[in-house]
Amino acid sequence: TVLSPKSWEPALRAVGAGLAAVDAVMDPEKSGVKNAFAQVRPCGHHAETQRAMGFCIFSNAAIAGLYARKKYGAERIAVVDFDVHHGNGTQDVFWSDKDLYFGSTHQMPLYPGTGALNETGVGNIWNAPLRPGDGGDPFKEAFESRILPSLRSFGPDLVLISAGFDAHQDDPLANLRLLEPDFAWATAKIADIAD
Repeated sequence: TVLSPKSWEPALRAVGAGLAAVDAVMDPEKSGVKNAFAQVRPCGHHAETQRAMGFCIFSNAAIAGLYARKKYGAERIAVVDFDVHHGNGTQDVFWSDKDLYFGSTHQMPLYPGTGALNETGVGNIWNAPLRPGDGGDPFKEAFESRILPSLRSFGPDLVLISAGFDAHQDDPLANLRLLEPDFAWATAKIADIAD
């Protein structure tokens, strides 16, 4: 991950947007909202505990979840990641804490080379790899069979979505074939559980 003198400010703002979203959601009487959306760059799901990688400097969703735990006492935090790439950084941060859930759909094989079904942490990691060329039906099946049941069973206090839209069929760098309605469907299913 290449950095320049001007990388620090947007990286901190990306983290700050997640923290502001958590503040709003965790105090709905003050904010008037029950969910929030933060569109940030740099993204974050490849940044591991000890290194930046994959254009990610900080693991934004993981930091937001840990912030909710520390500031608001949220004990069980879930991050659901749908992207063409596996969120190895979030998985790394959450790996050994049974009260942190990570679920991911992603193309496999593909960068960063992680996200296999047998990567389970302490029973809190739920990967659902997709094959090159998979579209909406296999994506929904992965959600229905692995992500949503495990998320419901986990019983989170807070659900964060780490969304990458490079799984769209028009993205030239990978081979998933998702469309806008697929992303909307997944978001609605996750939001239902969050409610």
